[in-house]
Amino acid sequence: MGSHGIRGLTFTILSFLWLISMESCFSQVDQQDPQVPGFFIFGDSLVDNGNNNGILSLARANYAPYGIDFPEGASGRFNNGLTMVDVLAQLLGLPNLIPPYARTRGPALLRGANFASGASGIRDETGNNLGAHVSMNQQVANFARVVQQMRRAFRRDDNAMSAYLSKCIFYCGLGSNDYLNNYFMTSFYATSRQYTPAAYAASLLQDYSRQLTQLYQLGARKIVVTAVGGIGCIPYQLARVNPRNRTANSQCNEDINKAIYIFNAGLLNLVKSFNNGRLPGAQFVYLNVIESAKDLVINGAAYGFEVFDKGCCGVGRNNGEITCLPLQRPCPDRSKYLFWDAFHPTEAANIILGKKAFSSNSATDVYPMNIQKLAML
Repeated sequence: MGSHGIRGLTFTILSFLWLISMESCFSQVDQQDPQVPGFFIFGDSLVDNGNNNGILSLARANYAPYGIDFPEGASGRFNNGLTMVDVLAQLLGLPNLIPPYARTRGPALLRGANFASGASGIRDETGNNLGAHVSMNQQVANFARVVQQMRRAFRRDDNAMSAYLSKCIFYCGLGSNDYLNNYFMTSFYATSRQYTPAAYAASLLQDYSRQLTQLYQLGARKIVVTAVGGIGCIPYQLARVNPRNRTANSQCNEDINKAIYIFNAGLLNLVKSFNNGRLPGAQFVYLNVIESAKDLVINGAAYGFEVFDKGCCGVGRNNGEITCLPLQRPCPDRSKYLFWDAFHPTEAANIILGKKAFSSNSATDVYPMNIQKLAML
């Protein structure tokens, strides 16, 4: 190649690099700096974003109309668009939504990973009626593998890695399936015959405490845990509720809701014990999503909601007997519905719940602080 050719090639390369740097500068102006270096998510179908796509399970959502309002379409999220953790990732200023662990490897893991799996629970057998899933025990084990990969990235400098992880936020949302797809599914599980509601909640909390402690031992310090929502009022239960389980003021299955309140009260006490020195250096935040969701119902008109007792998509009474069928046409205006299908809230509901979790100063929504303040610690 002659000198003119070399100079031309050099100019082309430098011009290309300059354009990339300018594009990067402009994009940085448009984007806020991340408030945390990483975001790690553990949970069930309320926050699963694709981990179940490649496993043999009935708990999958990688088909239309799921994702109808999501840019990537049917990604495996169990609603029409963003999940609550997607909203939180945006509010935390992260450059991208957190990817599913199933397809995340290498340096990308430093930004975080979503380990959640539809149908999963605190107990290993929870969700077996729906096929394969990744239980919380396995999700924690998967994170342990990530920590080993991080050690290599930090050149085995455990102090540097610990400092990094202490700044990340860990989100844990489990428990719903331990009731829906375990305790109250009496035809498949024996737990309701083995435990009273109080004894079952105590057993779940003992297991959950161990799992959260394992995350702490692996480096987690800023940990968000969510209450179980009012699953006695979801379309799936409204379609099945026995009239004797209703009250004069509620069409919900109050037997289920009473059991949930026992668990949630115990979970709040567990958070208080962790914060009071049981796990030194840790800060836990409790998201009282059952009360936050009540506000969406009581003040529904102010939020733009009109339909609270049926899914936007589904089959049967309350659109709650079966989840969305492939290629089924959902309701035309998802913003007016609290529920997307028999189990899961719409993107519109997730946006409000995410904002409450992030910035609410009400102890009704968050305790002892919101996620924005947690990120600043």
